[in-house]
Amino acid sequence: MPPPDTMYCEQQINIPPELPDILKQFTKAAIRTQPHDILQWSAAYFSALSKGDTLPAKDRLEMPVATQKTDTGLTPGLLKVLHKQLTPKETISKEELQQKWKGLCLPSEQLDTLLALGNFNDNIHWMQFFALGCSALGGTIISALKYACEILTENEEGGAAMIPFDTFVGLYTYLAHLDGEIPQDQIDSFLSSLQESVECQGGMV
Repeated sequence: MPPPDTMYCEQQINIPPELPDILKQFTKAAIRTQPHDILQWSAAYFSALSKGDTLPAKDRLEMPVATQKTDTGLTPGLLKVLHKQLTPKETISKEELQQKWKGLCLPSEQLDTLLALGNFNDNIHWMQFFALGCSALGGTIISALKYACEILTENEEGGAAMIPFDTFVGLYTYLAHLDGEIPQDQIDSFLSSLQESVECQGGMV
């Protein structure tokens, strides 16, 4: 006969007091983020938690737009998570970006496309990649800048999505030069047209 299952009494089972809260926060983060691969995302979540890094979790549940019903690619919420994880560094390694991208269960093909589009090497200027991510969401430069403002703003949700003009200039100039069809005088003219309102808004746009 097989031996009976070992019985444990309540006093023998030591549950760490912080465990229930850790699992509760993890569950909330999983519900908000809705990862495509829960196991892969969980590994990234607990790895970040153990290192004290920014967690791969959205701030709130993101409702998909019509074009995203079956799309598991980049969304504004996921790009915001990446930005929070990577923005402390001006330059990041391709390996680190690939790791964070994989942790959010995003398709590697989309990352490869963005890296090729930006002609990045092993060291990647984060704000340039961020600009390309916004472009992937929006399609046009104006739409990309709108997403950038919504992701980067420190204002309350529903308010004016304002960002520092210097940041706006960097994003717009990079995307305009990458586009290759916008002459420099048109770039300068567009930025100059914003100058008056920027001064009235304390350097914000």
